[in-house]
Amino acid sequence: MQINRDLLEITCKNTIEAILSCLECATKGTIYMIGPMPELQAERVTSGIIDDGQIKWGLPEDSDYNPPGKTWEQYRDTRGHLLEAMGWCVEQQKSWTADNPQEDIRSVRKQLRGEVEDYHHMEPVLVKKSDLYGSDIHKLDYPLDGNGRPIWQDSGYVVVAVIKIHFLPFSIRRGDRFTRMINKLSTTLGTELLSLHLRGICLETRAKLAKERLQVSNTIAHELRNTLAKLGFVFSTINTMMSFLRDQWELEIQKAYPSLENKRTILARLNELLLLGKSRLDGNKELVRVSSQLLAEQEELSSLFLLPKHEEMWLHEKIRPKWDLLVSTSCVWDSCKDEVVQLLERLEKAFWLVLDKGLALKMEHLPAELKTSWPELAYTQFSANNRSSLEQALNLLEHPELNIEHKLKVKKALSSMKVVVDTIARVEDQTNNMLLSLKNGTTLK
Repeated sequence: MQINRDLLEITCKNTIEAILSCLECATKGTIYMIGPMPELQAERVTSGIIDDGQIKWGLPEDSDYNPPGKTWEQYRDTRGHLLEAMGWCVEQQKSWTADNPQEDIRSVRKQLRGEVEDYHHMEPVLVKKSDLYGSDIHKLDYPLDGNGRPIWQDSGYVVVAVIKIHFLPFSIRRGDRFTRMINKLSTTLGTELLSLHLRGICLETRAKLAKERLQVSNTIAHELRNTLAKLGFVFSTINTMMSFLRDQWELEIQKAYPSLENKRTILARLNELLLLGKSRLDGNKELVRVSSQLLAEQEELSSLFLLPKHEEMWLHEKIRPKWDLLVSTSCVWDSCKDEVVQLLERLEKAFWLVLDKGLALKMEHLPAELKTSWPELAYTQFSANNRSSLEQALNLLEHPELNIEHKLKVKKALSSMKVVVDTIARVEDQTNNMLLSLKNGTTLK
């Protein structure tokens, strides 16, 4: 990818900082760039270690992945060679989670010296071939695996980077919310790297506009607008961060109203009823499969802090249809069918308790302004249309009586995202002026 080295390092540091700030059990982050094809050189860009809330940056003195990095032939899976997690992530385009270091078959240190490494997760950063190469896809020279076969030919993506996050012992497992968040942020990083790549292309193109302005104006407009559209990733990152404020608000409601039935208690009871019936399905494989999937989806919903309207969608699209299928197909839940129906109805109402102004006003341990601003901002879906609300969210985090965990980390991460949002707005204005200038053949003021 064609990206300025300084911009690349800043982008990678922002991603690492966002991850280390949001995941309390993460201790270190590293990002490696992969490419170009077919060489697939794997080179460490930067590493950050969090210590007492501060991140220390720099590359380790001794590492095979320090510039110029390792070639594809050095880290791919080859018979008789060491197995590396990097090779797996790049070739398979899948993540690798070392949630049991004792059994990590791709630990280089364990293979060489029998030493156990730490808990970590590695996530490939994928970019669509069509976005990166356009109409030149058919000209791609694919790298070969250890058996001489081309990789990625049947995939619509290429790997442009790999994120590696280290964790405290026993704090992660495959598919948990930490690894899912890293997966989402890998998509964000891929979009941003693609945007920077397109930005570099656009800067080169601008140098040729003197003689070709009228002929290329439509092409430049298309490329620039695509770049700005892809920068919209930042709002998904902000909304992910705001889920932490929703988590803390729900805890405040539970403390103020310990006897109030909430979504977690209702989902816990539904899980109990589901397991009681599941044990008596007598080998009905299809119903066992449906009940297992339903259990997983109910547990996941219980652990997430979504907007109430999104929780309703989850209920109507995933949970309720499966319960309807189970109770209508099998008799094992006949004795509790009415309770299940009532629980599902109460669950839908429980989603909206977090926005009940009457409950909030009676929470005497909170000042009046927090009773209104906290839930209002925590349950806002941020987008370009309401980016001014970000300033209000930062003011909320500065409130002296807002006593929540990781308050400063969240504020710092959100401040970084606001800088990006403000930059997008300025770039959008500048882009519109540029496009108008190109269209009219005039000089920018």
